[in-house]
Order: sequence, then C-alpha cells, then structure tokens
Amino acid sequence: MDPLRDLSRTLLLLGVALVLVGALLYLGGKLPFRLGRLPGDIVHRGEHTTFYFPIVTCLVLSLGLSFLFWLFSHFRR
Repeated sequence: MDPLRDLSRTLLLLGVALVLVGALLYLGGKLPFRLGRLPGDIVHRGEHTTFYFPIVTCLVLSLGLSFLFWLFSHFRR
C-alpha cells in the first residue's frame, strides 16, 4: 500500500479515538459510575497531603483498551 494512505488512515483513527475520549470526559459526570472513583481505588488522606492511586480504574481501562485493540487486530486480518 501507499505509505501516505497508511498515514492518513492512522490519523483518521487517532482523530476518532480523540473525539470518543473527549466525549467520554465531557459526559463522564452523567455516567452511572465515576471513572477514578471506583470502589477499590486507594485514597490516603494525611494531615497535609492526599495520596490517590486509582488501581481499579487502571485495571478497568486496561481491560477495555485490550479488548478494543484485540477487536481491531481481529478485524484487520
């Protein structure tokens, strides 16, 4: 294939992905669950500091992205 055509397809896919992520962030407050505030996320509030590690949110996002990448690779074959 033409390298320019591959680049244009990649840029279009990245643009669509950015739009979807932007829509998710914009409408995220209206979702029934709050990403970043899931049960199992670690929050430690000290006297002057707060440590926050969204471990469950990271796992959920990792599973979702892994599934999306698997779908893309499955349908490209």
